[in-house]
Amino acid sequence: MDWDKLRVFHAVAEAGSFTHAGDVLNLSQSAVSRQISGLEESLNVSLFHRHARGLLLTEQGELLFGEAHEVFNRLSLVEQRINDTKQSPEGPLKITTTVAFGSVWLTPRMAEFLKLYPGIEVSLVLSDVDLDLSMREADVAIRMTPPTQGDLIQRHLMNMPFKNFANPDYLKRHGIPKNTSDLDQHKLIVYGEDAKPPIEKVNWLLEVGLKKNQKPRPATLRVNSIYGIFRAVEGGLGIGALPDYMQRESSRLVEVLPEMKGQHIDAYFVYPEELKNMKRIAVFRDYLIRRIAEDGYMHNKS
Repeated sequence: MDWDKLRVFHAVAEAGSFTHAGDVLNLSQSAVSRQISGLEESLNVSLFHRHARGLLLTEQGELLFGEAHEVFNRLSLVEQRINDTKQSPEGPLKITTTVAFGSVWLTPRMAEFLKLYPGIEVSLVLSDVDLDLSMREADVAIRMTPPTQGDLIQRHLMNMPFKNFANPDYLKRHGIPKNTSDLDQHKLIVYGEDAKPPIEKVNWLLEVGLKKNQKPRPATLRVNSIYGIFRAVEGGLGIGALPDYMQRESSRLVEVLPEMKGQHIDAYFVYPEELKNMKRIAVFRDYLIRRIAEDGYMHNKS
């Protein structure tokens, strides 16, 4: 198979159209179409179903795309390893983590990292849905649960206890709760029931201190993300349970009922085993570990 035609085919299969593939490859639509037609003629098969809404791979096209995709991934890894043999790490680094941790803790600390390693091109993908690292949806992840996939390397980063917080202005208006029964008179912001919570019993504010047959306290607001709770508490809407690192990143959070010990989240640095020798991943991991230690966050695992 002609290598140039295979490269064009891979781009078209990923883009779903000749026009979009041409934009990626800096080729005209007609040039892309000619390359695909030539590849189909050499193989004597149709690789795409052509219709008004775009292109769909045929069965033979799916087979070829699967193999081609693996080849291009391997070539990409080789290119990255070649780049890593240079003195200073450079090249793309795609990092994914949760919306809350990425927005509140990680993003403000990226300026120093980029200053230290100007050759690394960082992309941050903030999502509460885990991306598939084995499929190269990202290079590395900072996750709040240990990975279950055997081909992923993990390094424990920090321990983040949940505590109860409120805005000082809210406490001026509503008073500071002295005990759990005082929560009956307060506005409570909790995790939404229709979303997967980050820890078990994350909404303990609704039930703590109640007798066994008592109904849970009503929630003033339910939010389907920790970052949403954080912004609502910061805005003075009520009391919410949040990871303690958020208080250090905000001047508008005051801890209440400190005697209440909640659960905690452990953060892990995760990346595919095939990328373990990549220099830019190593320097980012070491940077995270240093910043976490400088910030004084708990680290109670090896």
